[in-house]
Amino acid sequence: MLAYALLILLVGGLQALAARVQVTWDVVYLNISRDGISTWQAIGANGMLPIPSIYVTQGDILELTAINNLDKPLSVHAHGLLQRNSSYYDGAGMVTECGIPPGSQFTYIIETRDQSGTYWVHAHYGTEAIDGLRAALVIRDLDPKLLDEYDEDVLLTLEDWGQGPLESMVDMLKTTPLVNLIPNHPT
Repeated sequence: MLAYALLILLVGGLQALAARVQVTWDVVYLNISRDGISTWQAIGANGMLPIPSIYVTQGDILELTAINNLDKPLSVHAHGLLQRNSSYYDGAGMVTECGIPPGSQFTYIIETRDQSGTYWVHAHYGTEAIDGLRAALVIRDLDPKLLDEYDEDVLLTLEDWGQGPLESMVDMLKTTPLVNLIPNHPT
């Protein structure tokens, strides 16, 4: 009985140390020029692209509110995180949810109690992730011994951009024979 009471106190104490980290993504279209030549429509949050990384500590609860200002549904997925008893927050559009309708918002509750590492959060409904709606998610481990294992923690994110929104490139590929896309191809 005493062991059970101590366990309850320990779990309650750890939960008291956990923070609720609130992040809001006001998802909007942005006109960008990544190559300095062409300008096209991308998708960002809070008027920014790239979207700033999210940092939490193991045990924290991340509340990510996505406000959909696009003209199509939206969903957000925390890639690689386990969704124990919370698959409804997984964010896989048309799999675990219907998506956030245009003009609406939804708050994802992401628990990090026994997970740590570097992940990414991204749109998961259509082509929005490719068009910019993505960010790194870093969950710092609580184990202080790990801090002695390295000198510095550096997060490097890379992105690959085409010559316009992915949706328009997909439409072009559906209507253009592939041989026409190869320069100097003898047809």
